[in-house]
This record gives sequence, C-alpha cells and structure tokens, in this order.
Amino acid sequence: MRVPDRDQVGSRTRTAARRWLVDTAVVGVVLAAAEIAIVTGREADSADRDWLAYVLGVAMAAPLLLRRRLPVATLYLVAVALLVFYTLGYPGFPPSVVLAIPLYDAARAGFLWRALPVPVAFLSAGYFVTVRRGEPPLDAFAIFLPEFALAAVAMLLGALACSRRAYAAEVRQRLRLAEEEQELLARQRVAEERLRIARELHDTVAHAIATITVQSGTALHLIDREPDHAREALTAIRRTGKEALAEMRSTLAVIRADGEPATMAAHDGGLHRLPDLLAAVRAAGLDITFDSDLDDPRLAEPTDHAVYRILQESLTNVLRHAGPSARAQVSLTWEPEWVTVEVSDDGVGTADGGSGVGTDGVRTDGKRPSGGHGLAGMRERAEALGGQFEAGPKSGRGFSVWARLPREAM
Repeated sequence: MRVPDRDQVGSRTRTAARRWLVDTAVVGVVLAAAEIAIVTGREADSADRDWLAYVLGVAMAAPLLLRRRLPVATLYLVAVALLVFYTLGYPGFPPSVVLAIPLYDAARAGFLWRALPVPVAFLSAGYFVTVRRGEPPLDAFAIFLPEFALAAVAMLLGALACSRRAYAAEVRQRLRLAEEEQELLARQRVAEERLRIARELHDTVAHAIATITVQSGTALHLIDREPDHAREALTAIRRTGKEALAEMRSTLAVIRADGEPATMAAHDGGLHRLPDLLAAVRAAGLDITFDSDLDDPRLAEPTDHAVYRILQESLTNVLRHAGPSARAQVSLTWEPEWVTVEVSDDGVGTADGGSGVGTDGVRTDGKRPSGGHGLAGMRERAEALGGQFEAGPKSGRGFSVWARLPREAM
C-alpha cells in the first residue's frame, strides 16, 4: 500500500481545517439569523419561553456542522428543530432562512428528490395557515413567494453544483481512460517493434550463419585439392559476413534511434537484392532454379520487403536442413493484385530409409527441426500484410513454402 508523503498529509490537513472554519462560519451566520428572528418575534408577540426559543435556534444551526458528511440527515435535523419551534407557537421565523443552506447541501450531494418534500411541506403548511387566519390567497401567496424563491434557488444551485461535479468526474475518468489507452497502445507499438526487429535479426543472422557454415565446410574440403575453389568460398564468406554486419548495424540503429522509430534502410531487404541472394546461396553449393520475371514487380515497399525476407528465410532453411545434394525451385507468380511466392526443395526424405535424423542433425523424414522461429516469422510477415502462408513437407521427400501477399499493402 502506498504511504502518503508529508506534503500530501499537510495538504489534506490544511484542506480539512479550511472546511471546518467554513462550516463553523456557516453555523454562526445561521445561528445569528435565527436569534435575530427570535428576538424580533419575541418583541412582537411577547413570548414567555425565550430560553427554549434560543435553544431551538441553536438546535437549528448546530447540525450544519455535519453538512458535508450527512447532508440529508442535516436537513431533516434542522427541519425537526424548526417544526418544534413552530409547534410551540414561536412566531415570526421564516423557514427558508435556516433551510436554504441544508437544502443546497442535499441537492449538491445528489439528493434533490429527498430534500424537496421538506420545503414543500413547510411552505405549503405556512401558506394554508395564513389563508385560514383570514389572509386573502393572493396576499398570502405574495407573503410566501420570497420563501419559495429562496428555497428553489438554493436547490437549483445545489443541483447545478452536483451536475458540474459529476461532469468534472466524468472528464477525469475519460482522461484517465485515454491515458491508459495511450499507454496500452505505446506498449503494443513497442512489442510490435521488438517483434519486427527480432524477425529482422533472425533472418539476417540465420541466413548469414547458414551460408557461412556451408561455405566454410566447402572451403575446408577443397583447400588442399582445389585452392582456387576454396578461395572463392572464402571470398563468399567474407561478402556474406559484410552484408550481414551492414544489415545488423542498420537494425541496431533503429533500436538506438531517439524519438520515432527509424525506417529500415533500403539495403535491408527487397527484391532488388534477390539476384545477390541467389548467387550467394548457389555459391554455398545449392542448386536453385529460378525463372520468374523481375523487370517490373511494382510492389509496395512493405510487400517487397516481406517477399524478400520470405525467400531469404526459405532458402536458408533449405541450406540448413535439406541436405548437401538438395535442389530448390523458386518461383514468383504475378497477379493484378497479388504476388505468390513458392520455394520448394527435394531434400532427403523417407525413401533413404533413415531413422528420421541424419548424423549431421538434418532431418531425413522431409520435415524441418522444430524449435526455431523462421516459419513463425514468415507467417507473421504474410498475415501482417493481409496475405496467406502455408509450409509443410511434400509427399515423399522435400519441403515447400508458399505465400500469397497483396501487391499493395493493406
């Protein structure tokens, strides 16, 4: 539980003291008005029980000390004291003088309909008593009109204050909800950005490491017999490492950027880099067939980036899991509003009679090892743009990845 600090405690103490002083002043004003009215009535009618009249005056004013905590109870306590005052025959005391403040407090607290019977009962009874004493109805109405007006104004002001307080509370609630919604949206944006950066790092690092692993194995195998080919493999390793470092620097720049998230640089991925990607994978020893047209793809930037990353991750998986003698087929199908990406391979399968996992950790049942994030990342990229994604083993041997994305981003 949060403990209030010293400043908050001091502020609350000062506020309570101010309220107590205000309430005491209100009691004093009402008591003074009541006593003046009692003195005036005594002088007019020579009432004998002055001391009881003064006690009742105090009884009418004292409950106002509870006006903030118990507004309805305060009103009815004042009304009871006033009723006793009139029942004992003390004249000349206008009821609205002491009823105005508790009527305002009850209406301000939201109890207008509970407070309304009190002034209606007192003023109506006074009006009919005046008429029965012989006063003409219009004259009696004129006498009590200021009383009705004072009570009505007190209740209307209280209702207005209640409405304004409710409106202020609603505004504060809306502001709080809006702030919480902004915080939630900010957390969602941070989570989405983290996921996007994680996908970029995964695709970059996984592809680079897979390519470098295969090429380094080739270089080790050929370094004594065919040093020229080994040199080509080492050159390809160097090129792949430099490209991976460039992409990682760009991604890290996004993470470290101040203010709004930075935009990924153009070299981070796009179909303009597909020829280099195919060349690097072929240099790693994978036989790839690609015969699609790349002259005028006309893709939105998010789609262009997603298509490239799906192709990159798919070919990386072929390098890692399909086996050294696998062949891959890459195709891009262009439609008026869609582009279809398909990468399939004929990697080792159950026809080899293996147990399902080779000595080098490669699956021999046509499936890919579980536990990675490549397929999940490709699916997230496709579905984020309103596209479709499917991946799974082919019948017999091999694996296939298929994605269909809108040419214009959703």
